[in-house]
Amino acid sequence: MDVFEPSLRHRKIPSNRALPDLATSNSNCKANQLLESNKTECFGATNLDAGANRPLSSSTTLTVTNTEKKSCSSSFYDIIKAMNSFTRIGDESGDSNPNKGDAEKSDSKTEAQSGKEFSSIEEISTHYKTKSMERDKDCISNQVNSQNATNIQTPRAYYPSLLVFSVTSLLLRLHNIETPAHICWDETHFGKMGSWYINRTFFFDVHPPLGKMLIGLAGYLTGYDGSFSFAKPGDEYGDTPYMGMRVFCAILGAALVPMTFQIIWQFTSSILPAIFAASFVLFDVGTNTLSRYILLDPILMFFILAATYCKLRVLNLRKCWWFWLTATGVSLAGAMGVKFVGLFVVLLVGVLTARDLNMLLSDLTLAMNHLIKHLIARIICLITVPFICYLLFFHIHFKVLNHSGSGDGFFSSAFQSQLIGNKLYNVSMPENVAFGSIITLKQRRIGGAYLHSHPHLYPEDHPPRQQQVTTYSHKDDNNLWKVKPADQDVDSSETVTLLKSGDLVRLEHVMTQRNLHSHREPAPLSKRHYQVSGYGVKGTGDANDIWLVEVAGATPGSLVQTVRSRIRFVHYYVRCALFSHEKKLPKWGWEQLEATCTTNIRDPRAQWSVEEVHDNRLPNVSFDLYSPSFLEKFLESHAVMSQGNSGLKPKEGEITSRPWQWPINYRGQIFSGKEHRIYLLGNPVLFWSALVLKALFFVCYLIHTIRKKRGSKIDPTLLEYNDRMFRTAWWLLLAWGLHYLPFWFMSRVLYFHHYFPAFLFSAMFCGVMLDYVVRQVCLLVPDGLHVPFLYSCMISFMGLIVYSFYLFHPLAYGMQGNPPSAEGGMMEGLHWLESWDF
Repeated sequence: MDVFEPSLRHRKIPSNRALPDLATSNSNCKANQLLESNKTECFGATNLDAGANRPLSSSTTLTVTNTEKKSCSSSFYDIIKAMNSFTRIGDESGDSNPNKGDAEKSDSKTEAQSGKEFSSIEEISTHYKTKSMERDKDCISNQVNSQNATNIQTPRAYYPSLLVFSVTSLLLRLHNIETPAHICWDETHFGKMGSWYINRTFFFDVHPPLGKMLIGLAGYLTGYDGSFSFAKPGDEYGDTPYMGMRVFCAILGAALVPMTFQIIWQFTSSILPAIFAASFVLFDVGTNTLSRYILLDPILMFFILAATYCKLRVLNLRKCWWFWLTATGVSLAGAMGVKFVGLFVVLLVGVLTARDLNMLLSDLTLAMNHLIKHLIARIICLITVPFICYLLFFHIHFKVLNHSGSGDGFFSSAFQSQLIGNKLYNVSMPENVAFGSIITLKQRRIGGAYLHSHPHLYPEDHPPRQQQVTTYSHKDDNNLWKVKPADQDVDSSETVTLLKSGDLVRLEHVMTQRNLHSHREPAPLSKRHYQVSGYGVKGTGDANDIWLVEVAGATPGSLVQTVRSRIRFVHYYVRCALFSHEKKLPKWGWEQLEATCTTNIRDPRAQWSVEEVHDNRLPNVSFDLYSPSFLEKFLESHAVMSQGNSGLKPKEGEITSRPWQWPINYRGQIFSGKEHRIYLLGNPVLFWSALVLKALFFVCYLIHTIRKKRGSKIDPTLLEYNDRMFRTAWWLLLAWGLHYLPFWFMSRVLYFHHYFPAFLFSAMFCGVMLDYVVRQVCLLVPDGLHVPFLYSCMISFMGLIVYSFYLFHPLAYGMQGNPPSAEGGMMEGLHWLESWDF
């Protein structure tokens, strides 16, 4: 059976088969049974209807007939025989085919009746048609029983290998995990966010919340109280119980190895490629490094592989597929809930599901009610369940983070009104704005910040040197502005005049007493926009301080409302609108966002809202009327995260990388630069082997395709193996490409660690290709040397992988003493590329 053939169905044999096909039908039935049996003996395939027709002896030596030996070439048969220690365990107590005796009796009875005389052609036709149907029925029954027997069989080496890989992976990930006892790289971000979950303090991050919630939960359950600041890399942990969070990530990272093993087993039903693939992941120093620290990467990779494994179980099982289909949906939600790049595994599962449904639709023997059941199951488990789980993650996120924090300013005023401790929480303030009111202005675009100023001036290369005006995401007193009429000051004793659309105003910065100002000088970064600055002394300036207030969608004379009104401030003389975008000013502007005046007055990003109003002369109303629903908060969070992701740019002096560098292991990342130095780098032997194996795959596939097209004589068993191997390799290449190629089209800042989900599928591909190479090379050696050569290849490959890990393991576990690549350093002689900066 194809690894992707849908479960819960089998072929029906038409009852009206023509008479000339009877002999062919009977012979094909026996031939199919023999071929399927050979498939299991040669490849140990789980999903082939095979292996149950003949029990395996306790010594795992196959008993084959001369006919079976002819179906495999003698050389290939010797190789398979040498692999019997990795073959399935059968029912050693007797024949595993319960219908075999009946089939033999039927055959004997048929032979006994072969001499029977018939009176007419019709009688002969009826007799053989009946016997043909009985044989077809027996054949199907044998195949189904064989399939069920095969599904419960496992190879002798399966569980020992799985146990060895699981334990070794856990030991390598947990070894010396307490060192270094200081913050390493992005632990400063995700450890801090875990602390905020424990303290229930709201924050903003460009990733969905699940990964940080799990880190915070791990810390909470292991005694961490959320008090450590996680200020910057290199800060010592001291007495902080940080180990629980590291161990949690390490356990999920350790699970990648046995999951890789089982995924390749599900693809190939063969132990050798599963061992090779798991070894690639186990002995890669980069994967090991990412698994040992408080990061999102091991959590993300865990859910990616979990979704892949569960989906393959759905495709390969006849029973319990509802459970595995639901588990696939939950895993997809988990991957998306950690990082948005979890979308790539959603695409992979979507392609597999489309292939599955296509085979279901093309099976004309499948009843319509079964087809509908499969379709509904996939809609529920792969669409509805992930969506509900994803919503649940955000519901928990909003419930836990209910106190005001550093991320408030990235969200709308209505959103902030739900946060305990925020100035807008449970507050009452004026519903309208009047001349003389002190206000804060927030840009209406997603992720928009507050209009801000400070005493610092623009540098000399941006004349005239007036006071800087920017936008800033955090709340402070430098965001306060006083609304004044264009031609006079405000006298508090005068009658209160409410602000209306069409009024001319001046906005005085409360802290510096300079007016919001613009002129026909280019903005610092956006040269087609005009500069916005602070000008004047104690509120006195010039005519370039005057702005026209326009309320979008309202008639002139409409009152300006707090939060609700979408306001444009149009410069009275220059005819440009107050504007801001995501461009960050250099260090002289404190990396705040640039504020400009754009001539495109109708740009929707040139709209602002009044968030806070301070005016004792006006009556207050409760802010509860602005409270958003859960769905509104959910959508706003995604809009802010999406904009935050696209706005991530490299900082000055920061070491980044591009996607073309990742597969060649061109440059790593510094995790710790103190005395205990950690450097994220892939195992170069494994990374470069993957490049060679990918190139070799295309050559081999081209040769294989040409030979098939030209009708070259190929042993049927070898042909079946090659087809299955190439099919598996193409699926793994697809998975690798889906997790790697999209990064080529991203404009955001990228780092080497973004490649490692794709590397997992590259490692699986390499395991399959190594298995293919070993078997093909073994066919070339003289007779009698197949077995020694096979085991020599296996030992050599494994020895090379282990030794390469030994050479580069200090990158993951820490380099001390002399500079690593210098004479006497721990990595002396291993600085193979100049771009490696360890």
